[in-house]
Amino acid sequence: MQGFPPAARSAVRDFVGSTLQPGLQTAPQKPALCPLLNTTSQTACSCETLVSCLVREQNRDTVEAMVRRQRPRRLACLALMAVLLADLLALSDTLAVMSVDLGSESMKVAIVKPGVPMEIVLNKESRRKTPVTVTLKENERFFGDSAASMAIKNPKATLRYFQHLLGKQENNPHVALYRARFPEHELGFDPQRQTVYFQISPQLQFSPEEVLSMLLNYSRSLAEDFAEQPIKDAVITVPAFFNQAERRAVLQAARMAGLKVLQLINDNTATALSYGVFRRKDINTTAQNIMFYDMGSGSTVCTIVTYQTVKTKDAGMQPQLQIRGVGFDRTLGGLEMELRLREHLAGLFNEQRKGQGAKDVRENPRAMAKLLREANRLKTVLSANADHMAQIEGLMDDVDFKAKVTRAEFEELCADLFERVPRPVQQALQSAQMNLDEIEQVILVGGATRVPKVQEVLLKAVGKEELGKNINADEAAAMGAVYQAAALSKAFKVKPFVVRDAVIYPILVEFTREVEEEPGVRSLKHNKRVLFSRMGPYPQRKVITFNRYSHDFNFHINYGDLGFLGPEDLRVFGSQNLTTVKLKGVGESFKKYPDYESKGIKAHFNLDESGVLSLDRVESVFETLVEDSPEEESTLTKLGNTISSLFGGGSTPDTKENGTDTIQEEEEGPAEGSKDEPGEQAELKEEAEAPAEDTSPPPPSEPKGDAAPEGEKATEKDNGEKPEAQPSEKGEAGSEGVPPAPEEGKKQKPARKQKMVEEIGVELVVLDLPDLPEDELARSAQKLQDLTLRDLEKQEREKAANSLEAFIFETQDKLYQSEYQEVSTEEQREDISGRLSATSTWLEDEGFGATTVMLKEKLAELKKLCQGLFFRVEERKKWPERLSALDNLLNHSSMFLKGARLIPEMDQIFTEVEMTTLEKVINETWAWKNATVAEQAKLPATEKPVLLSKDIEAKMMALDREVQYLLNKAKFAKPRPRPKDKNGTRAEPPLNASASDQGEKVIPPPGQTEDAKPVSEPEKETRSESADSEPLELGGPGAESEQKEQPTGQKRTLKNDEL
Repeated sequence: MQGFPPAARSAVRDFVGSTLQPGLQTAPQKPALCPLLNTTSQTACSCETLVSCLVREQNRDTVEAMVRRQRPRRLACLALMAVLLADLLALSDTLAVMSVDLGSESMKVAIVKPGVPMEIVLNKESRRKTPVTVTLKENERFFGDSAASMAIKNPKATLRYFQHLLGKQENNPHVALYRARFPEHELGFDPQRQTVYFQISPQLQFSPEEVLSMLLNYSRSLAEDFAEQPIKDAVITVPAFFNQAERRAVLQAARMAGLKVLQLINDNTATALSYGVFRRKDINTTAQNIMFYDMGSGSTVCTIVTYQTVKTKDAGMQPQLQIRGVGFDRTLGGLEMELRLREHLAGLFNEQRKGQGAKDVRENPRAMAKLLREANRLKTVLSANADHMAQIEGLMDDVDFKAKVTRAEFEELCADLFERVPRPVQQALQSAQMNLDEIEQVILVGGATRVPKVQEVLLKAVGKEELGKNINADEAAAMGAVYQAAALSKAFKVKPFVVRDAVIYPILVEFTREVEEEPGVRSLKHNKRVLFSRMGPYPQRKVITFNRYSHDFNFHINYGDLGFLGPEDLRVFGSQNLTTVKLKGVGESFKKYPDYESKGIKAHFNLDESGVLSLDRVESVFETLVEDSPEEESTLTKLGNTISSLFGGGSTPDTKENGTDTIQEEEEGPAEGSKDEPGEQAELKEEAEAPAEDTSPPPPSEPKGDAAPEGEKATEKDNGEKPEAQPSEKGEAGSEGVPPAPEEGKKQKPARKQKMVEEIGVELVVLDLPDLPEDELARSAQKLQDLTLRDLEKQEREKAANSLEAFIFETQDKLYQSEYQEVSTEEQREDISGRLSATSTWLEDEGFGATTVMLKEKLAELKKLCQGLFFRVEERKKWPERLSALDNLLNHSSMFLKGARLIPEMDQIFTEVEMTTLEKVINETWAWKNATVAEQAKLPATEKPVLLSKDIEAKMMALDREVQYLLNKAKFAKPRPRPKDKNGTRAEPPLNASASDQGEKVIPPPGQTEDAKPVSEPEKETRSESADSEPLELGGPGAESEQKEQPTGQKRTLKNDEL
């Protein structure tokens, strides 16, 4: 790291030394910029790999030269290092992401974490789905299965199906329907927002958003327990028919729970994504149209999805799903069937008790809760059986209920519901402008599709041979949502899968302006502009330009044509007016730039991945022609260019390889014109769709509406002047054929367009459902946090009480076991037993009001009292195993020492000091063991032992350390070189020497016999293995004289062999 400044080197060292966790996978989902390579790395890597790459690549000569050359680049490197370390620290905090599939009756939670790809979370009862039920009492809360069991005991405090009240005002038909279905709940009225809330008691009241927030917080606790790490990021599923108010209500609930919502994904889209992810090999360029029919507990949604591979800008050919058509029924589902069964069972029970003067069972909330639970079980059983016996013990007034119900009776009760089954299919086909022949397969999703009559009616409606059941009807949405969560998270990289969702409810902009139809006659004209059309893809951005306003004005954002909804659905839908936008500062912007030409008031709209509409900003745009004057680049500009060059030459947009397909921002269309309304709308549509084709640059008079950074503004200015300068430049090049001189170029440089953007003040008046004010939102979040802390304190106290009670019972039982009686006296056992009985009595009499601290102190006192007894028992249990291990180690160490002393002196690798030290440790350990065992044998069993297991382990560790030291030395020791004779001739090679070694024998010169040479002593064959691998060394004066006497060719050969 010599090329880096000291601060950077220190930062890397501190980070590597204190922050990194081994094996932590932090593969970025987006291309991660490697600042020292000027490239984008898309491979999964760990934190250690990133930092090691950083440390390794900085040694490259190019980077060193760059750092030495300019000081601004050093500053840039420091900034990039800080950004990289901050990113890594953020990734190391939390890596897991979760999804919550919020159904009407139950929810499924899934997680993705390093090493655990897409797993359904098990709840505390080890079930894969959890009831969407919350029980709220004065001092405690229950969730899931615990709350469902409380529905019988306390139906008023147990809240179910509360999602049906999200985003709805008090006069909504669904509120009245909820009151009719669950009369035990008292719904209060919030005059500020015109909504309802649950009145549990005079002191307890919660809005539907707060109840949902509690449930989301509970789902996060389940996910964190399963993942064993904190989780903040989540993708939540919502029904596809949720409007803007309902989606905002879910986001507010998640905000109260402290969850960061990566996306609200439609449950039908999540199901389609799960289906496509596990079948991506079957997706090709040929479009496949699949229909998903999802009938859950509360509603039914039919979706037509098209799968095919498309060419993406960054990842090449990738699979894509596109939502083509959607149909739904808000109230058709399993709950309505269960309610009708409940009503039928209540009638049967009243008939059985007729004439006894009994009350109507419908007036007893507990009895109705029991009947609803039995109706749910009955519906499930009748799906596989022709008849079944419904029975409830002690339904009301200790009277048992028993009645036989057949499938035919059930189908007759729900006959009108089964007639509504084909309607979502027809709506989906109509919105997709397709027919049934184009649908390849119809797949069933949702629990209510298991009812045989539903399948029979649906099969007849779609005209297929069979219905597809090759998907997990309960978990598909949760799995698709968690895949999307991993794709949107920065901590994971998944295979790209393009998702193009569709707008269900069109949105338009309405405004009024004055027009002069005849000279001197002015009138108001109402204009409408479709912002997001029905079944159009999202997320996407749109810009609308108001050209003829020079003063403050208002416009309205409303829903478009909702004619596809029936009269009842329109009443449930609520307000069709979304927002009134009041602009302030338009006139001041015109006064500020009087010499500039106005390009209109541009309103930037965004329909994000969650399907939530927002107004990003409103700008007043002006343009004028200015002449360029050459000027020196400032130091700040140079520094900015230096930083940009480190990022690969400039800023690149952060594109998502996976997730919802980002639509290019639309060109702003004219807000008004001289044509009539239909003509204006058609003109707007053409201009809005032109940029999506990307075949021609936009005209210079209509620049892009996106407010860009300064770097991009400069690009826009350059692009703006090119169309004007292009003809003259071409003419000059054609006539002269040579480029003009620099001075002439400066003189002839044409004027360029300068764009000025002024931010306009915006005041939003929400018309559909006002959001919670920030102070109320903070109060709700604090209230829920206090409830969570109270629950945690309660759990801690219960845990302490259970631990104390368990210790008392276990210890009382141990006092009568032989191994405990052997090491204790009668007096000791009586003392312990008396203290245990006293504490047990205290726990029964006063323990109910004891605090957690008091319970823990009582437990600590008892453990201290019994500590000596338990210690003596545990030590006696460990002695046999520990002593046997010590004997084995001593025997093996003695054998090792004996073998080491038998090694010949020439080959000895251990020193005398080392062997003497080992022998000393062995002797001392033997002596300690024999003395301690003998001393322990003299002590009574009731006394504290002197032979301790920890001392035995310490002796074993000391002895093992000495042996391991010698073993490691033997493992890595190099053999000693062989001694040479006095005349320096090398030893004769061993029998197993290679041919190349044999060829190195010295050949005597002509006329001299080999007998005249001195004979060398044979070499000991102690290093036969090294003779094969290592070249022989020649040394001594004798060897030099022999080499001089050899011919020249032989000398070269010898040198080459040595090399």
